[in-house]
Amino acid sequence: MRVLVVRHASAGDREDWDGDDRLRPLDEQGRRQSEALAATLAELGADGLYSSPALRCVETFEPAAALLGRSMETRSELFEGATQDDVLSLLDEATVSTPALSTHGDVIDSLIPGEPCEKGAIWVVGVENGEVRPGRYLPPPD
Repeated sequence: MRVLVVRHASAGDREDWDGDDRLRPLDEQGRRQSEALAATLAELGADGLYSSPALRCVETFEPAAALLGRSMETRSELFEGATQDDVLSLLDEATVSTPALSTHGDVIDSLIPGEPCEKGAIWVVGVENGEVRPGRYLPPPD
């Protein structure tokens, strides 16, 4: 299965946010990134959108959901602290051919250890028999 793993778009600095971090929204740069990501996800054939429940992850996929005419499913398996096993469990349930996942840097690091992933970037990975194989890295849109 080909999976599009997206690190949420820019949402400012965690240290500068006073409220519940789960409610931290995208900043202006992040909104621009999310708009550009929508077209890229469409080009890559995303046919299912799964997001961490964190607002910044949901907002990252809102333009894609509108462009693709698809609903987005929020899943705790993509929230901060999730493990590779959590994500693989979610993918086992997926009924689409090319799922896109909006998640956090630490979750991506558990899937693809030691590889960079900037905010708003996409990793195109292969998942077969419980094994994640890194493929192409698409840096964030400007």
